[in-house]
Amino acid sequence: MTRSSGLWVSLAFALSSPLPVWAGADDVVVESPWARASIGTSRPGAAYMSVRNSGDEPVNLTGLRTVVAARAEIHRTSTSADGVSSMAPAGEIVIPPGGEVALEPGGLHAMLMMLLEPLEQGASFPLTLIFDDGGEVTLEVPVLGVSARGPEG
Repeated sequence: MTRSSGLWVSLAFALSSPLPVWAGADDVVVESPWARASIGTSRPGAAYMSVRNSGDEPVNLTGLRTVVAARAEIHRTSTSADGVSSMAPAGEIVIPPGGEVALEPGGLHAMLMMLLEPLEQGASFPLTLIFDDGGEVTLEVPVLGVSARGPEG
C-alpha cells in the first residue's frame, strides 16, 4: 500500500473521532485537519493539521494540492522583534523519524491562495499532501466557523 492509495473520511468522522483521520502506509499520520470558513474568495484560506512520521526514516513534505484553490503552499508566519508579522513560503518540510509537524494558526500552515470557491462552514474539501518520494496523502478537511481556533472549538 502506498500513500497514494488514498483514504476519504467523512466530515462526521473527522470531527468526532479521536483517532487519526489518515494512517498512511509509509508511516505518515495526519491528525485533526481543519480550516476556517472564508469570506468569499477574494482572500486566501488556510488549513491546519498535525503531520506525524511514525517511521524510521525522515519524510519530506514538498507540496500541497486542492480543488478549492488555484495555488496551495505551506507558509510560515513569523513575527519580528518589533511585533510585525509576515508570511512566506516555507519550502520543503522535513519530518524526522518519530517527529511531528504542527500546521497551526500563527506558524506553519497550508495557505490556499486564489480560492476557486468559498470555504463554507459545515462543508469539507480534499487536500493532498505531496512528498518528495512521489507519495501522496489525500484527506478531507472540515471547514469550521470563521472565528474557529481549532477543531475543539
